[in-house]
Amino acid sequence: MARARSDSPPLFEIVEKPDFSFETKAMASGLWPVAGMDEAGRGPLAGPVVAAAVILDPANIPEGLDDSKRLSHLQREALFLKIVGSALGVSMASVCAEGIDASNILKASLEAMRRALVGLPIPARLALADGRDVPPGLPCEGRALIKGDQRSQSIAAASIIAKVMRDRMMTCCGSRHMHYGFEVHMGYATARHRAAIDTHGPIPRLHRVSFSPFRRDGEPAEE
Repeated sequence: MARARSDSPPLFEIVEKPDFSFETKAMASGLWPVAGMDEAGRGPLAGPVVAAAVILDPANIPEGLDDSKRLSHLQREALFLKIVGSALGVSMASVCAEGIDASNILKASLEAMRRALVGLPIPARLALADGRDVPPGLPCEGRALIKGDQRSQSIAAASIIAKVMRDRMMTCCGSRHMHYGFEVHMGYATARHRAAIDTHGPIPRLHRVSFSPFRRDGEPAEE
């Protein structure tokens, strides 16, 4: 009887869903409220980086929370309303293109998360940040979770809020700058966006001029 090779790809992939275990353990150790933090918009050529902080109600967690990148537009919009309507606290902050150019995208992303956390209506005792870095200057303890938006429901909720808010901001930019198609590509480096830049040039205070293709030859790449 033939046996499958050990290096054969699996017939299906089990997709792990975020849960509330990190938050539950923190609550058991006396750290509550717990806020999840995430950002959207690190990679685009235009627009702000947007971050959100969310404190979920343990007794009323919306079903279907997940990494915003694994959800459709309609799923994100529906969950956005559920999060805003049920969470104990929701806050959003952003750093504009000029702020990104003045520092770098990593520092700007962490600063946006810090601002979002500070803006919560109730102070958090613990902040869970998606990624490898804890934003400096937090008013509480912070912990970084790699792929946190796929592990923690609080971070997943923050990823949805940040993504939906940023998409709405870029859609508004599209209505003001109709040649660029921001409402379609959200500022990412698509062929349509690059062609618009070649034809019409960058938009002051909206395009990130420290990013390629705006950066002059010989200048260091953005972090």
